[in-house]
Amino acid sequence: MLRIGLNGLAWAATLGYPFLVWYSLDYFQPRAIALALAAVFLLRLLARKPGPKPAGITAMLAPACLVFLLAIALFNETRWLLSYPVLVSLAFFAVFAYSLVYPPSAVERLARLEDPDLPPKGVAYTRKVTLVWSVFFLCNAGISLATLWYGDPWLWSLYNGCLFYILMGLLMAGEMLVRRKVKASY
Repeated sequence: MLRIGLNGLAWAATLGYPFLVWYSLDYFQPRAIALALAAVFLLRLLARKPGPKPAGITAMLAPACLVFLLAIALFNETRWLLSYPVLVSLAFFAVFAYSLVYPPSAVERLARLEDPDLPPKGVAYTRKVTLVWSVFFLCNAGISLATLWYGDPWLWSLYNGCLFYILMGLLMAGEMLVRRKVKASY
């Protein structure tokens, strides 16, 4: 039950991060916000189910995010706090791009959970989808960085807390429609 609560809290903090930061900066120092987020993140990691741990670049993501939050706390820098979505997008880009260089691709791994005997056409398709997601996350990192440089907290929150999720949802929905056609062809 504790694990479910911590996962829920971590997901709420992750999804609501831009609005949480935008609201909290009027009342708290970046240090306090970063430490609170790092505590939630650490508790979630500690409450993780026993079992196989992520390997490769995926294993480095959680510690890298935690170190970044602790660096924000150390330097108490608002811009670093606002650059967290850039870091997250770059981290996802790294995972997806890495899987293109060292197959199987990230999307192929997910697809094989549903269909362990994925045919060659399916493997080729998942590779293309992984490339699309890589480009998406890289572009998102650039746009998130642009909203940070522009300096308008409302615009930063709107893009990183709303528009990004809409764009991600549209990409997912579009991919699901294309996937149906691709699956029908094999």
